Amino acid sequence: MKRLLLLLGSLACLTPVFAAGNHTKGAEPAHIAQGAEVVLADYLVPGKTTIFDFTSKYCGPCQAYTQPLALLHAQRADVAVVKVDINRPEVKGIDWKSPVAQQYGMHSIPHFKVYGPDGNLVAEDKAARVMVNELIGALK
Repeated sequence: MKRLLLLLGSLACLTPVFAAGNHTKGAEPAHIAQGAEVVLADYLVPGKTTIFDFTSKYCGPCQAYTQPLALLHAQRADVAVVKVDINRPEVKGIDWKSPVAQQYGMHSIPHFKVYGPDGNLVAEDKAARVMVNELIGALK
């Protein structure tokens, strides 16, 4: 039992290192939140344009972006996509009352926030959607 507590304590000490915007771009878009509050800055990929896609599996238009965003993430070395699931696992239908939906004032999805390589917000909502659509449209 003591070893387990020691291990958990050690992992808790490491968590801030991973959650301080020091994420790297994986082979596929990261999936975060599952309805819980989240600090987007913790998931920025330094040196990359990071696109946060607020989504729900119950949203048809959101699902239409799934494959194009995966391709964008895979084909553009300078772009990282992070999918923010607004649904809590036990909720069926779009979860407008989830902590993350409330935190970011979600009233419609898909909703995007785009951060530049320097970590500053570049665009959100309609302007971000235009930017995302242009990036997807430029794929080969």
